[in-house]
Amino acid sequence: MQGSSNNSRNSNLTDQAGEPGSIFNQSDSLRRRSSSSRRSGSLSCVASDLVLGSIRLSHELADHILADVDSSALAQIGDSGDRVVEEEEEIDSNVMISTVTDEAFVMLEGLRPTDAVSPLAEEPIFSTSKEDHAQLVKTASTKDKQYKLPHTLDYCAYLIHLSVFGFLGVFTRYLLQKLFGPGHLALTSDQTPLYLDLPSNILGSFLMGWFGIVFKPDLRHVSEHLAVGITTGYMGSLTTFSGWNQKMLLLSSKGHWMFAVAGMLLGMLIVNESITIGVESAEGLRKKFNCKLINWKVDTKGRHVAVTATMLFSMVTIWVVSCVLAVVKVHHLTNGAVLWLGCVVAPPGVWTRWYLARLNGVGIGKKSHLKWFPIGTFLANVIAACIMAALSVISKAVNTERSGVILSGIQLGFLGCMSTVSTFVAEVYTMRQSGHSGRAFIYAASTVMGSFLLGTCIYSVPVWTKNYY
Repeated sequence: MQGSSNNSRNSNLTDQAGEPGSIFNQSDSLRRRSSSSRRSGSLSCVASDLVLGSIRLSHELADHILADVDSSALAQIGDSGDRVVEEEEEIDSNVMISTVTDEAFVMLEGLRPTDAVSPLAEEPIFSTSKEDHAQLVKTASTKDKQYKLPHTLDYCAYLIHLSVFGFLGVFTRYLLQKLFGPGHLALTSDQTPLYLDLPSNILGSFLMGWFGIVFKPDLRHVSEHLAVGITTGYMGSLTTFSGWNQKMLLLSSKGHWMFAVAGMLLGMLIVNESITIGVESAEGLRKKFNCKLINWKVDTKGRHVAVTATMLFSMVTIWVVSCVLAVVKVHHLTNGAVLWLGCVVAPPGVWTRWYLARLNGVGIGKKSHLKWFPIGTFLANVIAACIMAALSVISKAVNTERSGVILSGIQLGFLGCMSTVSTFVAEVYTMRQSGHSGRAFIYAASTVMGSFLLGTCIYSVPVWTKNYY
């Protein structure tokens, strides 16, 4: 039986081997599979090329949108400082430029490759260009009709909004330090590249993508004071560049150079990704939920008076309470002394940064060179970083508990609010999205490396020479 079964299997194999058609069928099947895989591979390559072409097209369309916009306007997207008050008084010459800057950038973020008729078209054609232009004209004409406060009251209203939202920014930053710091979640510390202010910088950069880029025209439509208060006041005070720079100086002064370099690189990458996610998520919400804020618009005298009075009462209340608690807690050296002292000195820090922001887009010299460079934000960050480094040296030299608390309060409040990461990263993001990656790199590198090198001279050198450890 076994012999017969073996013979039958051998005969079957012999028959199959003897049939030339079966061999050809197998080889044809293999060729078809190989050809199919090659076709699918070539199709995937074509699809990849189309995707890359669409990305390149989107950048070309972005350049087309912003071709007629002055580079100084892009430098002012993050913050234009108290020049906004002067712009309101010169509506005929400046309101259209200011509106186009914000709306054009929002259009850029919502741009899709399908908005163009063809990748080979000589001129990109937008399906909504006429509607967008009509909306801009309507917005400009609406601003002409709305009630405006007198110059002095208008300027004071901006300062009041900046103060109130600056207080909120300091509170949020301090709470995030405590929450993610060694006392609770222990995710950040002074000994690793994940510095204490990293969570607040991430949150502030994310919110900047929302309210500083995508929804900023909507906020401005409601109230210019509200837009400045939220972007410059709250998010500018929530984030801090000087605190970030000082933590890297602490690491490098102790010989942890790799940690310091990693902290700068990771910090820059994380906040850039945060604002990108913020913009993309806000764009998705904007397309899905078309909210109308016309009923909330502050355009009458009564509404201006009511809002300004409410914000003034809030500012005075918070400031008085902060002063009282700061005096008591600093005297007794109890918990919360740094926070309340920081709140006392926070408003001057916000005001200083807002005033320096008027230099954004102005340029250098009589011929206004480097108008694309946000000089105001750059100076605010670098100066605050240098002052913080100097105060840290003084704190180590004096080396008393009360002086340490006072200097820490100044660093948290005044210097933390004077410097900003949210506006800084928004300016870098704007340069990149407008097709000026080189400018974005130069601006980011000059701010980060310039502050670190100056801080090394001010802080690290005395620490090394005087043995302040």
